[in-house]
Amino acid sequence: MGVWELLLVGTVILLGLVGVLVPGVPGSWLVWAAVLWWALKDPQPVAWAVLVGATLALFLSQVVRWALPPRQLRESGATPRMAVYAGAGSFLGFFLVPVLGSIPGFMGGIYLSERLRLGRSGEARAALRRAMRSGGSSVLAELFTCQLIAGAWLGAVIWG
Repeated sequence: MGVWELLLVGTVILLGLVGVLVPGVPGSWLVWAAVLWWALKDPQPVAWAVLVGATLALFLSQVVRWALPPRQLRESGATPRMAVYAGAGSFLGFFLVPVLGSIPGFMGGIYLSERLRLGRSGEARAALRRAMRSGGSSVLAELFTCQLIAGAWLGAVIWG
């Protein structure tokens, strides 16, 4: 697979990661479809292993999302600005504290957004709890899974 095709697959994966944060966009399916495309165009054992792992991870993510409360983020006061802060925090956390930093980064992004909006720490913590209870945990589960898949793909491309 050529460099331009790999860049295109990476772009679709990145769009899928952003799509997880946008309501109505099938972000996790974009990530999976990009990995499928890569595995079909570059049929090597490592590509197939990443595809199988991505499929299993997304299946488990869907099971977890079904077990969590339904997404009602608009009712909790979630804004697009909050999604941007949460996503940026998650991405920074994923790379600064490898992999597991995504979770506190996501929550830190929501807290920072609410702290800037509300101005007080106690109100920001309450808004964070409300956002996580009303569907933020579901978004976090899906985003974390897609970040794991993107990391596995990137690792396979670099070292595979």
